[in-house]
Amino acid sequence: MYGFSVKVSGDFNEVIGRVTEELKGEGFGVLTEIDVAATLKAKLGLEKRPYKILGACNPKLANQAIEAEPDIGLLLPCNVVVRQEEDGSNVVGFMDPVAVLGLVGREELASLGAEVRSKLERVRDALQG
Repeated sequence: MYGFSVKVSGDFNEVIGRVTEELKGEGFGVLTEIDVAATLKAKLGLEKRPYKILGACNPKLANQAIEAEPDIGLLLPCNVVVRQEEDGSNVVGFMDPVAVLGLVGREELASLGAEVRSKLERVRDALQG
């Protein structure tokens, strides 16, 4: 599996705010925010439910990964997807850094991936509460 997720009720934009705040509490900033629905509307004329990709980064951990493997930036940042379901509920999905960093096949990155995953799992768990 390459990710894990949680259903979160509430207004879509409020959920984005909650996710951003919980990420901040674990040392992550949101470097990028891609509004997929707006892009598909503008470029293809398609109406889609709200769907955003947040590019989350923990600078300290990203630096450790880059020092261990300079090309690891190809696999960063940690993407978090917030999307609205047909029933109006929201799903927050997190990329699994263990799976992604495991692609490199280096032990020091595997342990770093586990540390990042535990932080993202705490964010997921806080969103459930």
